[in-house]
Amino acid sequence: MGATQSQSTANGAGLYTPAQRARRDASAWTLVQGVLAPIQFIVFLVSLGLVLWFVLTGHGQWPAELSVIVKTLVLYAIMITGSIWEKIVFDRWLFAPAFFWEDVFSMLVLALHTAYLFALFAGLSALLCMAIALVAYASYVINAAQFVLKLRAARREESARTSSIGAAT
Repeated sequence: MGATQSQSTANGAGLYTPAQRARRDASAWTLVQGVLAPIQFIVFLVSLGLVLWFVLTGHGQWPAELSVIVKTLVLYAIMITGSIWEKIVFDRWLFAPAFFWEDVFSMLVLALHTAYLFALFAGLSALLCMAIALVAYASYVINAAQFVLKLRAARREESARTSSIGAAT
């Protein structure tokens, strides 16, 4: 990634350069991310319910554990496809300046979900595993909020850009 993008984003010139916007809009991976994000959120909500049910009642350990595994697999899918998207749009696999902090926090989210898998397969207590899952889920909520805020900023930027183009004609 060249200095132009870093400076453009850092100076508030916009989230995307015109070339990056064109690559974003042309990429099938943009749609993939748009589909996977709500799927991941639905999986998260179902899993959160199952985990909390198990923690509160002691019942449903197997479905709760399975749901966290599914949530983790969906997370890996969105991380891998997101990295591909970032490579196409920003010419970086991860940590493009426009999404640097979101990517940094995503690594924490991924590490915590992976820690859950290690704890589960190492045979640690079910409640300890669920505690790790809940910490991972809290980090996921923060990270999801980061991306939603970034998406809203991009939409505002796009709207302002479109308005200024319309006013200029």
